[in-house]
Amino acid sequence: MDFKDIKELIKIFDASTLNRLSITQDTTKIKLEKGAGRESAPTLVAQTTSAPTQATQSLPQVAPVASALAPAAPSGDTINSPMVGTFYRCPSPNAPAYVNVGDKVKKGQTLGIIEAMKIMNEIEAEFDCKIVEIIPNDAQPVEYNSPLFVVERL
Repeated sequence: MDFKDIKELIKIFDASTLNRLSITQDTTKIKLEKGAGRESAPTLVAQTTSAPTQATQSLPQVAPVASALAPAAPSGDTINSPMVGTFYRCPSPNAPAYVNVGDKVKKGQTLGIIEAMKIMNEIEAEFDCKIVEIIPNDAQPVEYNSPLFVVERL
């Protein structure tokens, strides 16, 4: 099972009403869980065993379903994530957000933070702009080059 298959599986699982899913295929075991008392994003635990195990069920082709569930690409200029990590809108849980929708920001102003490997990386405005939309929720995982903000250049 390659990374794209796992990624599509996570997207479909997150959009479903299932709370748990466990799949074993060849030497790979994947467990996904979500539910009360946890973040809304699924948790992924991948484990490779030394001895091959019998796959209980082959994975269905998920590409057509995933494309129907994929969100539309944001329109306008975007500021994208420079890395994989967890996006935070505030410097600490009780502090106000760096920016809100409608705010006008200057080049170099901090817009948010991405935590990667316990290091907080500030995301700065690449140009003077107005915040039109903030795409990820606070404490949501983001991928490399995924859009964080939809902006209007000033």
